[in-house]
Amino acid sequence: MLHLKLSACFKPTVQKRKHPMNTYKKLGFCLLLLLVALFCLAPLMWQLLISLKPASQITRLPPLLPQTITGKHYVSIFTQHPFAGIILNSIIVAGCTTALSMLFGTTAAFALAKLKLKAKIVILGFILSISMIPPIATVSPLYLVIRAIGLRDSVWALILTYTTFSLPLCIWVLTNFFKAIPDELYLAARVDGCTPFQAFYKIMLPLAAPGVFATAILVFIFCWNEFLFALTFTTTTASRTIPVGIALFPGLHEMPWGDIAAASVVVIMPLVILILVFQRRIVAGLTAGAIKG
Repeated sequence: MLHLKLSACFKPTVQKRKHPMNTYKKLGFCLLLLLVALFCLAPLMWQLLISLKPASQITRLPPLLPQTITGKHYVSIFTQHPFAGIILNSIIVAGCTTALSMLFGTTAAFALAKLKLKAKIVILGFILSISMIPPIATVSPLYLVIRAIGLRDSVWALILTYTTFSLPLCIWVLTNFFKAIPDELYLAARVDGCTPFQAFYKIMLPLAAPGVFATAILVFIFCWNEFLFALTFTTTTASRTIPVGIALFPGLHEMPWGDIAAASVVVIMPLVILILVFQRRIVAGLTAGAIKG
């Protein structure tokens, strides 16, 4: 009997053989991910290679890799161009716009999601319709308004304009996040004596934090990359932002491809760092509400 028990304990386990087809599927999937990653990173890598090449090697394509590496273009964008001030303008415009959009967008979304308001569908439809207006159709009237109130060639002209165009996105997205939060939590906070605003910033806003972070990142990227309004409403480097500053790098008889590539690499880095720092919040915000618990 003891012999049977010991033999059962030391009985070799039979391992299941992996089907070759499953291994091929995994390899194919990994290869597909690699190709997609290379496709997405190719423009950035190309700009990086161009920024490290001397000016004499940029005009001809082969060889692809630089024969000699130089950092002159990175020095040039800060010494021959007011690039530091342009970056500061973009940080101010994008940061203030994101803060204002989140301030007004979260409160409006909470009201549309949890408070008893009439014609909620009509309001949301009106907000969505505003976001469908192409920016090129509003540049001329907005320019006249900006000039009339004395905000032309100032960062506030861009902040107010960007806030107006980013609010529909914020309200529409955040309304769905607040709707996903159970109404019982809001009602319980009201029963405990909270005012609607106290229930908003003490209970509902922390629960909707992933969605708020994801929306804030989208608004910041929109402001960081916007070109049309920045080109129209600014005329000097005192308020000029990054896209317009890079577009004005070319001179009358030259095209400084190395400086443009170096500037592109520099301005992409803050966005990459921002996304890497808040990647968990972004993923949580993008996937929130996908599965109902």
